[in-house]
Formats: sequence, structure tokens, C-alpha cells
Amino acid sequence: MVTIAWGITGCGHLLVENLALIKKLPRVDLFLSRAAVEVMKIYRYDPKQLQGPGVRLYWEGAYSSPLIGRFYHGFYSALVIAPATSNSVAKFVAGISDTLITNLFAHAGKCRVPIIVLPGDQEEEVTSPGPKGPVQVFPRPIDLENTTRLKSFSGVTVVSGMEELEKCLSAYL
Repeated sequence: MVTIAWGITGCGHLLVENLALIKKLPRVDLFLSRAAVEVMKIYRYDPKQLQGPGVRLYWEGAYSSPLIGRFYHGFYSALVIAPATSNSVAKFVAGISDTLITNLFAHAGKCRVPIIVLPGDQEEEVTSPGPKGPVQVFPRPIDLENTTRLKSFSGVTVVSGMEELEKCLSAYL
């Protein structure tokens, strides 16, 4: 059976929508950064609620993770990183792999596993659903530039919203 590797960063943009999608998928290995766990709590979401028959949950621990070796054995059909913070996107673009999520990105790329990224910062002005209602976000020019640069990476698809994410993901299920 096909397994999707899914990484969540500390980005709140479309977080709840991503969590709902993850629950609908048949088989997901879900990797949570420390910041993701913190942000999920702000949204009053217990990460343990995601565990179930099709979802295996992994937490960020040490800087390296033996689970990343699964990319080298063809275990995953794709890696999804959604939602992705501007910090993670900047590290992807710069080739820095010093966290669980950036290591997932680096090793999926080295193994030519398709990568789908949903950055939180893609437009000059974004209305983002926050835990207490919508908030206006104004990404910095460098954040928008990094998202644009990420779009040029071979094997990486940058999606702009949930509909596009679901459509892209369907090719790997």
C-alpha cells in the first residue's frame, strides 16, 4: 500500500484544513516539528488526535532521524510539507537540513521522491485563518522570493492552496 510522508512545520496558515485532509488519507507517516506541536496547541488541537489506523505519528527528537532512511528504500510515494513556514522554505532553498522537516526535504530530494510544499507565504497580503478568527499577514519580500525560488527546484511542486494540494497529491495515492 502507498504511504505518504507528511511534514508539518510551525505554520498556522491552513493548518486545520491540512489536518482534516491528513485524516482522510489511507496511509500517512506524519512528522511533526517542535514548532508544529506548539502551534497545534494554540489552535486547541491535540496532535494525538491524528493517530489512527492510517496515520503513524512521529515527533521531532534528535537532529537526525533513522526514519529518514525509509526514503532510500522506496517506502514513500511522495513527501508533503504543508503548511510550511517561511523559515523552512528559506532553509529548503539554502540547502540547510538541520531539523526533522528540512532533513525530510533534503533526503526526499536525494532519493528523487516527489515533494509537494504548501508555503504559508505566497502573496504580498494574505488573510489567514487564526485560532481566534482571520488575521492579515504581510509576508516580507525575502519570503516571497524564497517561495519563488523553491518553485524552480526539480522534483518539487509548490501549491497555493488546499484544492491544488489535493489534486497534486492524488497522483501519488
